[in-house]
Amino acid sequence: MIYVIAFITAFSAVLILMPLFSKLAEKLDFTDKPTERKKHTTPVPLAGGLVMFIAFAVGFIIFVAVGPVAIPNMIRGTMDTTGLWALIPGATMIVGIGLLDDFSKTRGRDFPVWPRLLVHIGAAVLAFAAGIRFTGFMNPFTDTYVYFHIGLQFFLTVLWFVGLVTVFNFMDGLDGLAGMLAMLSGCTLFIVAMAMNQTDSALMAVLFVGVITGFLRHNLPPAKVYMGDSGAYLLGYLLAAISLHGTFKQATVISVLIPLLAMGVPIFDSVLVVVRRLLARQPAHKPDTTSNITHIHFRLVRAGLKPPYAMALIVLVSACLNLTAIILMLVF
Repeated sequence: MIYVIAFITAFSAVLILMPLFSKLAEKLDFTDKPTERKKHTTPVPLAGGLVMFIAFAVGFIIFVAVGPVAIPNMIRGTMDTTGLWALIPGATMIVGIGLLDDFSKTRGRDFPVWPRLLVHIGAAVLAFAAGIRFTGFMNPFTDTYVYFHIGLQFFLTVLWFVGLVTVFNFMDGLDGLAGMLAMLSGCTLFIVAMAMNQTDSALMAVLFVGVITGFLRHNLPPAKVYMGDSGAYLLGYLLAAISLHGTFKQATVISVLIPLLAMGVPIFDSVLVVVRRLLARQPAHKPDTTSNITHIHFRLVRAGLKPPYAMALIVLVSACLNLTAIILMLVF
């Protein structure tokens, strides 16, 4: 029942806040305007990221941090909140730089890449300092835990955070696409955390799924609200934190594969995009243009699929990978 209540709380918070913040965004002209590259016909409010952050933060405080639901679980020893104090400050940094990025775009300017990257790294370092990190792996032949050198732990942790923040920003190109992919990944992490009896990770995952589901109510084609860079950054950051605090703790071969499969589509697409752009001697962080299309969703649309069908096809592939991850976890 605790998970049902947490989901309803996060979902309801987004439904209540989204119309209010959408109207505010329109009033402030904080909207994504049509361009040659962006095919929507009217300005769309960029309120999704901030609303999802507020809803998740409220749910996190109530169910994971200090609320009446969390404390009894901590007393019984069924929750491990070690390091989670860094989650909301880190997410605040991520969403804050995303909002600045979004604001620049609403005024027709590109936000510099280096400040974004430094903030993303800073948020990852904060999580690492709090203990949300790669630590090592379980040797399947000796059943002993092998700890990585602290330098390798730091590198892998920062790479995981910054990588997921980037890949979900890359996938935010079609109405509902990034949200659907993130929701599937969150569902998989929730199921895995439940199976591993990780109450804290399961609660974070169900809150995550709740806010995404509420957002998709406004973002499925035709989208009435966009998440913006702030929302895409938030999705990647939270998924990185939940997986590191939960699934990767087991550090077995299967537990490492689960998040990689759960987020396989955005990770695979983003790796291919970066490779294509580097081979073409183009900046890896620049968005696609009409003459240079590298992302799978844009390539499907250019091949003749309508955007909703392209989105559905990619989501179907991702659903298959997530189902594979769950089956592997159950079998092994």
